[in-house]
Parts: sequence; C-alpha cells; structure tokens
Amino acid sequence: MSTEGDASQLIGMVTLLGAAVVAVPLFKRIGLGSVLGYLAAGLAIGPYGLGLVADARTILHVAELGVVMFLFIIGLEMKPSHLWNLRGQIFGLGSLQVALCALLLTAVGVGSGFPWQVAFVCGAGFVLTSTAIVMQVLAERGDILAPRGQRIVSILLFEDLLIVPLLAVVAFLAPADAAPAAAAPLWQRAGTGLLSLGALAAAGLWLLNPLFRVLAKAKAREVMTAAALLVVLGAALLMELGGLSMAMGAFVAGVLLSESSFRHQLEADIEPFRGLLLGLFFLGVGMALDLDVVARDWRLIGLGVIALMLAKALCIYGVARLAGSSRADAIDRATLMAQGGEFAFVLFAEALRLKVISPSINADMTAIIVLSMAITPLVVAARKRYARAEAASLDGVEAPQDLRGNVLIIGFGRVGQIASQGPLARGAELSIIDNDPDVVRNAARYGFKVYFGDGARADVLRAAGARHARVILVCVDDQAAATRIVENARRECPRTRLVVRAFDREHALALVRLDADHVIRETFEAAMLMGRQAVLALGATDQEADDLDAEVRGRDTERFALETAGGTFAGRALLLGNIERIDPPRHDRKPDVPVPPENGGI
Repeated sequence: MSTEGDASQLIGMVTLLGAAVVAVPLFKRIGLGSVLGYLAAGLAIGPYGLGLVADARTILHVAELGVVMFLFIIGLEMKPSHLWNLRGQIFGLGSLQVALCALLLTAVGVGSGFPWQVAFVCGAGFVLTSTAIVMQVLAERGDILAPRGQRIVSILLFEDLLIVPLLAVVAFLAPADAAPAAAAPLWQRAGTGLLSLGALAAAGLWLLNPLFRVLAKAKAREVMTAAALLVVLGAALLMELGGLSMAMGAFVAGVLLSESSFRHQLEADIEPFRGLLLGLFFLGVGMALDLDVVARDWRLIGLGVIALMLAKALCIYGVARLAGSSRADAIDRATLMAQGGEFAFVLFAEALRLKVISPSINADMTAIIVLSMAITPLVVAARKRYARAEAASLDGVEAPQDLRGNVLIIGFGRVGQIASQGPLARGAELSIIDNDPDVVRNAARYGFKVYFGDGARADVLRAAGARHARVILVCVDDQAAATRIVENARRECPRTRLVVRAFDREHALALVRLDADHVIRETFEAAMLMGRQAVLALGATDQEADDLDAEVRGRDTERFALETAGGTFAGRALLLGNIERIDPPRHDRKPDVPVPPENGGI
C-alpha cells in the first residue's frame, strides 16, 4: 500500500515528464529548439512558477548525470590518437580563450564597483561555458565531429579541467575568518586528482574490455546495460572523489573504450538514459531561476547578463579570429559559448561557503547564469534565421572558361561521381562544374578537375562548353536548380541531349514537359532493385523476377505517359521503363541515336 510520500513523488515525476512532453515539441515546432523548451517548462512548473515541483536543487544534482553520460558518448567517438591530435586546441586555444575571457570579465566586475576578489570569482564562473547546452546544440546541428565542433569541444574539455585550480584559487582568496573551513592543501588535492585519473586510465586499459567480453558471453542484455551504467557512474564517482569534474571522468572512460569492439553496444545502452537525464537537467536549470531575486534586482541582473555575455562573446570572437578561424566560425563560436555554465554553480557555492562572496551576490550571479543559459538558444535561433550566410571561400577553385568536353556534368556529388564512370570508361572528355567550393577542392584530391560555377546560369553554361557537349548530365540535388538548368540548356544548346536527375514523379513530369531527353527519378531504380531482391528471397526464379519487374515498369510507364499527355508536351524519344515512346521528330535537331533501354529508364 503506497504512502502519501510515495504518491507525492510520483506526482512530481509525472509533472516533470508531462511538462517536457508538452513544451519540447512546441518549442521545436516554432524553431526555438529543445533546450529552451526544457528551460521554459522547468520555469513554469518550478517553485518560482506554478509551484508544482519544489525541490529544484535535488533534481538538478541528480540530472547532472545527463551531462556526464553525454560526455561519455562523446568520448566514445574520439580515439586516443584523435584526442592527442587535439592537444594543441585543448591546451592552446582553450587556455588562451579562458585566460583572456577571465581577465576581461574580471575587469567588467571591477568597473561595476565590486572588489577584485568578488569580480574574479564571478568572472571566472561565467567563463565556464555550459557543456550541456553547447553539446546539445552541436548534436542537434550534427556539428560535434566537424572541425568547428571539435574546436568547441576542445575548449569545453579544457574548461572542465579548470574546476580544481579555480576551487583552489577561491580557497586562497578566502578571508582569514574562513580559513578553518578551507579545503586540503593544493598539492594534496592535485595529487588526489592525478591518482584518480591514473586509476581510471588503468581500469580502462586493462579491466573494462575483459569485463565486457565476459558479460557478452553471458548473453544477458540487461546485465550489459547495467555494466555500461556502472562504467559511466563509476568513472564519474572516481573523478568526483579525486576533486575533478564528473563529466571529465565519463569522457576519459569513453575515450578509453573508443577502440573497443563493444563501443556501439555501449552507446546504444547509454543513449536513452543520457537523453532523459539531460532533459531533466535542463528542467532543473529552469526551476532554479529565482524569480523573486530577478524581480528584486532586475536592473543589476539585466545589465549583468548583457555586459557579461557581450564581453565574453567579443573575447571569444577575437580569440577565434586570432587563431585563424573564419569570420562565420568565429561568430558561431561566440554566439554559442557566450553563456555561463553549470560548473559556475559549484564555484559560487564554494565561494559562498568560504565567505568570498555574499549570499546576495551568489543569488544574483546564479540568476545571471541561468538567464544567460536560457537566452543562448534564442540567440542561436535568431542568428540562424536572420544572419546572412557568409560566402564560401573560393581559394583553390577555378571558374570555367570555354571548356570543350563532349560530356558536361553539372553537380559532382554522389550521383554525379557515379554517373561520370560510364562516360570515362567510354573514353569521353568530361567537363565538370559544381557550385560548392568544398566539392571542387575535394574532387581535386582524387584526380578530377572540377570547375566552380552555377549551372542554372546561362553564362556559366556557355563558359562550361554546353554548346560543344553531346550530352549534359544534370546531377544536382536541387529541384528548382535542375529545372532552371534544363530551361537554359534547352535554349542555349537545343541539339544537346539532356539526361536529368529528378527528385520525384512530379519533378520528372515537369522536366519532361521542358523537353529533357532522359529523366531519371533518383530513387526509382534503387527501389526496383530492392523489390526484385525481395521477390527472389520469396523463392521466385530469375525469369519470374524479371517478368514481375517488367510488369511493374510497364504499369508505371503507362501511368507516366497518361500524366505526360495531360500537359503540353513536345519532346523527342523518351525511354519510360522498358517502353520507348516516340513523339514526332523535331526538324531543328539531329536525328536520334538509338539507345539501349537499360540506359534510359526513369
């Protein structure tokens, strides 16, 4: 029989889950992201909102495990060799950004009239970026493993390493009457931290893989899941006992297991817990915003949020540009990392305990940190919506000038690269253009000469030698661009055969009506091959599979021909599946060359 306390806890859990289920899809729908949805939900149900959940601090402490698990999964993606290659970014770029930001933010505090000790603690706390928010945004954008994402991850790792030195500095700044409450000497804390790190490394190198091999032979899925949680939480606990960041311990454990054959299984086991606890963490941050403090000191808090975020963003931008990042990457990093983070709460709590800062300053700085975390998703969304995209660098790319290939390929992505193999084997001379500078540069590494140009422009088509080409392959992954290319190519070079990639059936119809010679729906042939393999797997012979394939193609051809006939269509020979439809010949073109049916389907 459940007690009243059990029912109260259950109501709290249901309230948390219900708030997340309602708020997160709503905020993602309006383009503000899941992080802001969690924060808003936490504020609404927390003790300073509707008061449905009261114990925000406990929830926040438990939910920090979401950040821990996130860092473990990131560690699984980074092999030790890769992490070693990032050492310059971690200790070079990370230390430069942290040092300059700390100095600038301390100066902002001193300029606002606070003692330098208080200004330093507040500034140093604000330097520690929110790992949870930044990593969540990077994950949603798919940027974690991209070069700019790796630089941000490197800086976050360095900031995680700073928590012990900063706590030692806070103890050094403590007034004399707080000295008895100070922690152990710095050398002892540093030694304990190094010992914990060494123990974790030894366990990762010599114990974890044998453990998972034994558990895998037992074929008990729930035990593997329990072991995965044990590794993450055990590493976090070991680092916390050593005075280091729990997230850092989980990250190191992930790196040590990154080359393990159990890596993917571990990631799959941890992922559900990571997502749930990370969402709970953001809910806890939202609930921790004390609206009474904000209402009482709204001028100070508002100016503090603006001043600290602007100063930190300007410093991050300057460091990024100094380190050679592009303007777009520097703005992106400054936008994403301008907030304070969850480790500031730890630093402020220690400073409050040692009487370095007063309770009122602790309350105000906590509100500033939480508000900066809440504002960040809004700033990121606003930049994404309104900022102009910076033009891509054209270093190392060349525009086409009167090319003379007998095959012109427009778009050299996956489809264009595969489509080029047949003409190359035939001995054709290729001219290739693409409007992505990265594609142009990457193709050069594999021996392809690709020119930079937008094939939808008539002048670029002329420069690319469209009038000299016998065939133009339009392989771009853009419906509107493919349509414009066909329109311009038909006007500029009416005798050239056009083979065009279509997105779907409607797009194919539109291209046929523009007089494209051969239109290939990008998924049709792959789907037909999959269907044929399924028929063979059901026991059909090759002949039966071929007959069924011909029947499906025939029905599709008839439907396509009826749909085409419904519009104004004046075209040449169009191969539809296995049926060739011949329209009246155009007298302004050279005679059609017979083409095998297998080379011209849709």
